[in-house]
Amino acid sequence: MVRYDVAIVGGGPAGSATAITLARLGWRVLLADSTAPGRFRVGEGFPPSARSLLNDLGVLDGFLAAGHRRSYGNVSVWGSDEPHMDDFIFHTHGQGFQLDRAVFDSQLRAAARQLGVSVHESTRLSQTPDEDGFRLSLARDGQEQPAHCRWLIDAGGRPAVFARQQGAQRLSDDRLVAFYLLLHSSQGTDQDGRTLVEAVENGWWYSVLLPSRERLVTYLGDLDLLDRQQLLNGEGLWRQLAKTRLLSSLCQAHDYRPGTSVHGMDASSGRLSVFHGLRWAAVGDAALSFDPLSSQGIATALYCGQHCAQAVHAALQGDPAALPGYAELLTRIYAAYLDNRQQFYGMEKRWSESIFWNRR
Repeated sequence: MVRYDVAIVGGGPAGSATAITLARLGWRVLLADSTAPGRFRVGEGFPPSARSLLNDLGVLDGFLAAGHRRSYGNVSVWGSDEPHMDDFIFHTHGQGFQLDRAVFDSQLRAAARQLGVSVHESTRLSQTPDEDGFRLSLARDGQEQPAHCRWLIDAGGRPAVFARQQGAQRLSDDRLVAFYLLLHSSQGTDQDGRTLVEAVENGWWYSVLLPSRERLVTYLGDLDLLDRQQLLNGEGLWRQLAKTRLLSSLCQAHDYRPGTSVHGMDASSGRLSVFHGLRWAAVGDAALSFDPLSSQGIATALYCGQHCAQAVHAALQGDPAALPGYAELLTRIYAAYLDNRQQFYGMEKRWSESIFWNRR
């Protein structure tokens, strides 16, 4: 049986950043991710200020060479019928990026592997606590492999399965859901790399041009206010898109048509009731999840992954204050996020009778 100091459930940005940092600190680390490599994932916006986080992880040069589409700003129809431009050229850190998430996640896992992390992709990890930590079972292709770890970190996303098994509860602040669709065009004329955001009566839209040259369109609203079955039908979401101003004009100009089926996903704001316990901690969306409007999910995942690793490193060395300090950091981040979210949603006053906007 292979023994590790730390096992991490989830190989997204948070899990990989945690693994990279722990490996650099000298620990034996297992990283298990159940998602098949190359699978499309929403979460493509990368803000200019987050470059320093990639530099800290030692992956900036590879990131810049990976072919992610550069983003030079945002265009929003929010609080007014007139579009507002935010050009990154006026920002200290320069342009942002629209990520190819499959490439980005794979690059981070490869960096972890180069540092000696045992990376298991398409692998489900189950655990049983014992007196020294956790007995593990790694399942892939019908085969199971035993292992053991002293500490376990939940980086498995919003479901936070492991953390909830340890008694943590997910505390949600809204019921936001996202329905997304990839659009194709035979013209190839769309060159607008900016993030487009448009508020509507019962929610809002955002759209980006991906490195694949597909355009992602996403409609966000509250679960109890939307007809889920209608929106999961491609024609239903397409009809909703036709009611927009900025996005529908762009789609008409470049002859976009639906290229995939519609997918839905949880996009709510939430946090765990506790962020750590006996020999475990949570990080990334498993610990804190953000409204996509904030554009801070990936950057915060990388930042908190490094801090989670440092806290677990100190805890393994006997520091009883390390994990409470990490929990305090997460609490401050989430409180600041809620304040910013309220201020930004409060800018939109065009639909005084809308339940969606009144809730915010």
